[in-house]
Amino acid sequence: MDLHTAVYNAAHDGKLQLLQKLLAGRGREELDELLGEVAGGGTPLWPSKQAARSGVELVRVVRLTEAPRRSRLRTTRTNSTPLRAACFDSHLDVVRYLVGEHKADLEVANRHGHTCLMISCYKGHREIARYLLERGAQVNRRSAKGNTALHDCAESGSLEILQLLLGCHARMERDGYGMTPLLAASVTGHTNIVEYLIQEQPGHGHLSGAELPGEGSPQGARSGRSTPEEAEPHESCCPTSREAAVEALELLGATYVDKKRDLLGALKHWRRAMELRHQGGDYLPKPEPQQLVLAYDYSREVTTPEELEALITDPDEMRMQALLIRERILGPSHPDTSYYIRYRGAVYADSGNFERCIRLWKYALDMQQSNLEPLSPMTASSFLSFAELFSYVLQDRSAKGNLGMQLGFPDLMGVLSKGVREVERALQLPKEPGDSAQFTKAIAIILHLLYLLEKVECTPSQEHLKHQTVYRLLKCAPRGKNGFTPLHMAVDKETTNVGRYRVGIFPSLHVVRVLLDCGADPDSRDFDNNTPLHIAAQNNCPAIMDALIEAGAHMDATNAFKKTAYELLDAKLLAKSTVQPFNYVTLQCLAARALDRNKVPYKGFIPEELEAFIQLH
Repeated sequence: MDLHTAVYNAAHDGKLQLLQKLLAGRGREELDELLGEVAGGGTPLWPSKQAARSGVELVRVVRLTEAPRRSRLRTTRTNSTPLRAACFDSHLDVVRYLVGEHKADLEVANRHGHTCLMISCYKGHREIARYLLERGAQVNRRSAKGNTALHDCAESGSLEILQLLLGCHARMERDGYGMTPLLAASVTGHTNIVEYLIQEQPGHGHLSGAELPGEGSPQGARSGRSTPEEAEPHESCCPTSREAAVEALELLGATYVDKKRDLLGALKHWRRAMELRHQGGDYLPKPEPQQLVLAYDYSREVTTPEELEALITDPDEMRMQALLIRERILGPSHPDTSYYIRYRGAVYADSGNFERCIRLWKYALDMQQSNLEPLSPMTASSFLSFAELFSYVLQDRSAKGNLGMQLGFPDLMGVLSKGVREVERALQLPKEPGDSAQFTKAIAIILHLLYLLEKVECTPSQEHLKHQTVYRLLKCAPRGKNGFTPLHMAVDKETTNVGRYRVGIFPSLHVVRVLLDCGADPDSRDFDNNTPLHIAAQNNCPAIMDALIEAGAHMDATNAFKKTAYELLDAKLLAKSTVQPFNYVTLQCLAARALDRNKVPYKGFIPEELEAFIQLH
């Protein structure tokens, strides 16, 4: 272990005597180097949970006053700081020391735009939040996605911190998803926050009449005071409109259905929302849906108290109501909307109702592809879930025969087509897909779906549709890790490892043949100049090598290390192999290798097609 790592580990574990020994007698430049980043971007100045009991002593030991400021307040590669780490892990003494004695910047945000105040609110660290507010932290600062500390507080469920923020003139603003802190509390199921924020709904007083949790009731008039100790809890909060209160209660009820699994609790909140919609004879109507949705069994939202009370006899209908409410209020772009549709589908799958699951998941996938960026983690997760579900259903059908679910070609083909569409969307972006691992995974899932399609019967016209879709994939020339084409991936055993559960097994001769039939280039190269034949040889697959050679792959093509595929075959397989390279070497191939081996200048003297042929060898 090098000295740099030893210093970090000693600080991380709170071993103060060892840390003192490691740092003793070192100059300013050496201290600056030792207090710099280690793998992962942290520094020894980052207080850890293990070192919490050491507090300020830990920070003093690393000689903040002797080390240059660059080390004292260094940021990581994600732009986090020691102060933010102290806020995250609730080290109030360290926060006071860094801010009070070393003037640490409260407003340095990480790469997501989250400040120290935001993280202390999200983690529910009230005293740190109070201290930061006292020191002038910007209460209405926004993150990259538009949320404020009030949103973070609402999501964490800390009513006391919420009151501190409101007392410092925190504003009820919408984030990038259009969410207010009130809706954020509803989505996360923090009833105390929802109750507190809607209790002054104008003209109607407190909506339930029940005693609220927290530190007292609002005092009404603004006092003008801004410090958290002096401010009245509710003085800066604009009264909640009736419509906002209704939506908050309806969304809270949906959260009770899907997250808390409390149907009676959901009915209670929906009753209050219904009463408020009809209150004073001024009815607040729900917007009419553009169309009824098959995935929801063509359900529509209830609009009368009688319809609402009838839900108690139909729990499944209540669950559909929760999905309808969430989609109406949050909209299709909010991650929770598609997440809970997928969650409900998974519940149906667990009970054996695969058809209902597939309908819901397809609806969620359409929603994600229409509203999220290409290859978003949620969309990628949906594709993988489909592949795993289809694999399970096909195995289940094989075990049960006619008693199992009859998974058909349209189910698989529909998702395969959407997968190819996702790759096309990603490649249409102005720049290359940023996450190569995610892009590789998307191609791998498509190959797994192709693998599964072999297991279902299809008509000649369906077979033609499958080939058209694969041709679309090949036409956009996607490249995965190390420049792998889909054909490279089809002959690579690593393609098998796409998720937690096994779907297809690779290398796959069937998938290779489908790709070749649709025009995949058997001599395509990865970044190491390997052809699919090289990868097949590395994975010891003579049968697949035969198929590639029959499709025109050059047996004597060399990679960046001047190796042919034949030379990469395992010695035992080589002895048994029926592949004889000389049977596939032409006089043209020998001439190309001779030119390259003897370093004969040819560029510019021969046609470009011949140059490419020589470079292949």
